[in-house]
This record gives sequence, structure tokens and C-alpha cells, in this order.
Amino acid sequence: MASTAFNAFSEVRSPLSKAILLSILIGLNLRPSMAAIGPLVEQIQSDIVISYLQIAWLTSLPVMVMGLGCFVAQQAAKRVGFGRLLGASLVLIAVSEGARLFSQGFISLLITALVAGIGIAFIQALMPALIKRQARHRAALVMGCYVSAIMAGAALSSVLSPQLADSTGSWRHGLAFWGLLALLAFAAWSRRGQLLPSPSGLQEKRSAQASLYGQGRVWTLAVFFGLGTAGYTCVLAWLPPYFVGMGWPESSAGLLLGYLTAVEVIAGLALPALAQRYRDRRGVVFIALLLAFFGFVLLWRMPLAFPHFTAGLLGAGIGGLFPLSLIIAMDHHDEPERAGAIAGIVQGVGYFIAALSPLAAGLLRDRLGSFELAWAVLAAVVMVQMFICLRFNPKNYHRWIYD
Repeated sequence: MASTAFNAFSEVRSPLSKAILLSILIGLNLRPSMAAIGPLVEQIQSDIVISYLQIAWLTSLPVMVMGLGCFVAQQAAKRVGFGRLLGASLVLIAVSEGARLFSQGFISLLITALVAGIGIAFIQALMPALIKRQARHRAALVMGCYVSAIMAGAALSSVLSPQLADSTGSWRHGLAFWGLLALLAFAAWSRRGQLLPSPSGLQEKRSAQASLYGQGRVWTLAVFFGLGTAGYTCVLAWLPPYFVGMGWPESSAGLLLGYLTAVEVIAGLALPALAQRYRDRRGVVFIALLLAFFGFVLLWRMPLAFPHFTAGLLGAGIGGLFPLSLIIAMDHHDEPERAGAIAGIVQGVGYFIAALSPLAAGLLRDRLGSFELAWAVLAAVVMVQMFICLRFNPKNYHRWIYD
């Protein structure tokens, strides 16, 4: 059956269709290594000695590596080849997740998080240019599919990991299972055909990226992306432990995160599709920001009153904001390599900012015994993003990003 599916994939002729299918399958693998941790925190802590701050590192370290990878991926791709690097990155994810089957303590879990983060970093740095090149004027649509798949991977892993752990009697199986999904994506990538940017395009992107570091607008875009992703990473890491700490079973807390990320998938498709209709995306971005703001306020003030409504607001806000931030960054230039270079810097800096969020929240949990203050801070962060968003008038893009 698997062979038949891969043969059918190989027969897909439309570059756009193949780009969408590959983007979805690859995107599914970019969050399970992090999202599967949260619902299993209680089981992990009952088996090995590990604090909330150490648990936070299992999410924050991959995010930091993701940021670093955005700066070195193009040079690595030039040396080993775009296709080989992306394929090798999928293998790294598969191996790191599979190795969790043998984890005996915090250090071994941290090493697997590091290796997975390297694979995720390279993929996320390379995919925007691939999508921009293959989709051209439909890039917003394909980017929405790709980012929605990222969040769908988080949803699947957060829901299924506790069930896998319960059925097998070990949290290690709940974490290691997701290596199989990465192997599936690697098999599909190996049959991609000619779906690749040209080597000259990669070199142009590298030189384009070097000239962007001194441009203030690029850093503004990076901060905006980082602040939005900070909310995403904190929710991914700490929403299940937050509700488990209030008496919920792990499976129910995992289902709540799964529901939230399922809403993220829908919003990640719907809001970019809506934004596709407008040159000025700010109105759609404000919708996402308002939803996220009210979600964080409810999570802070009355989490048990309307948990699913709160999760729905957060999922819709965060799920829409993540792809929209990248779309706005790529809107700043029409040339694919230049747009990809902007997205690379935005992700590189942004992920370093986002990596601080789970660490800060974990530290607050260890010191204060609650995550409430973390949600309040994130609500304030969304308000800051609203002010930044006002500056993203497409009529002025040519003034901010120059060749």
C-alpha cells in the first residue's frame, strides 16, 4: 500500500500540486518532537528527576537551534546540495525521535531535542524559498497549507502521544513513535522529481540575505514574528501541564491542546486565504491578534470557566498569526530569493526571541507554582504586536526593503 501511495505521488505532474503535497507532509514533522512533551510531563517527572525549567529546555533548545539554522542553512545547502540537506534533515528528525525510546534522563532527552532542532531548523530555513519559487502568486495559499501542516503535526502528537504512552505503558513510546512519520516524509521527498530551486538561486539568496541585516524593517518583521511565535511555543509547552496542575487528567489536557492546534490548522488555512484577497493584510492580522489577546486573558483570569472556548480563541489567533507573519515578511519583495532571504532572517531572529518564552514560563512555574503570570505577560505582548502591525502598510514596502 505504501509503495502504491509513493508511486501515485511520483505521478503528480503539477509543480504546484506537488509543492502543496510535499509541504504538507514535511510540515507535519516539524512539531511532534516538541508538542509530544507537554501532555506527558507528569509521566516523565514520575519516572526521572526533572524540573519544569528543564522540561522547558526540551522546547526552547530546538527553537533556539531553529533560529541559528536560519542563518547557516543556505551555506550548508550550497556545500551539500538543497535536496540532500532537506532529506538529511528529515532523517535527523526521525533518528532523534526514535532515540527517545532509550532515553534514561534529562541529558539524553536534551540531546534528542538538539538533534531534532537541527533538522527542523534547516527545513524551515529552506522551505519559504521553495514555496515562493514553485507557487509564485499562489505562495500565500501554499504557505498556509505548509504552516497548517506544522500545526496539524502538533495536534496529532499532543492527542495521540498520551494514548500511545498509556497503551504501551511507557512515555518513551509516546515520544519515539513520531520518527516513523519523519521516515515517511523522507521517502516522499526522495521521489520529488525536479522540485528544487536552482543552485544559482541559492547563491543569490545567500548574497541577498547578507545585504538585509542592516535594514531596520527586517528587524521589525523579525521582532513581530518572534513575539507571535513566543505565544505559540509557550502554549505548546505549557498548556497541558497548566490544566494538569488544576486537576485535569493528562489525556484530557492533551486533547485540549489537540483541539487548540486543530483550530490553529483551520485558522492557518482560512486567514491566509482571506489575506490573499487583499494587498494590505493588516486587517486580517488584527483579527488574529484580537483573538489571541482575548484567549490569553481568559487563560489568565478564568481558565476553567470556558476552557474549550478559550482554546478556540487561542488556536484561531495563534494559528492565523504564524503564517500571516511570514506572508507579510515575504510580501516585502517580489523576487523569490530576496523574499526567502527576508523570511530566513525573520525566522532566525524570531525563533531566538520565541525560545525565551517557555523558559521564562517554566522558571515562573518553579518559583511561583503557577503559569498565570506567563499568560498575562503574553496578553500584553499581543498588544505590543498590534502597535507594530500598524506599520505594515504595503504602499511603503519599497521604502523599507531595498536592493
